Amino acid sequence: MMKINNRGQALVEYLLIIAVISVIVVSLVKLLGGYLQDSITKSSCELVNKTYVEGSKPGQGTCK
Repeated sequence: MMKINNRGQALVEYLLIIAVISVIVVSLVKLLGGYLQDSITKSSCELVNKTYVEGSKPGQGTCK
């Protein structure tokens, strides 16, 4: 009787799971990246005692 090696199958399954999770994370960062950048900019403006000026699009805010 032949022994069936399931290691390769498990490795492929783990790689597929990692690939799907990576695609989801990249999509979320792309979708919410501007809002995340705005929140970091707001925090940094407060640290340097400047006023946050909101931009026309998410991610375009500045300190003045």
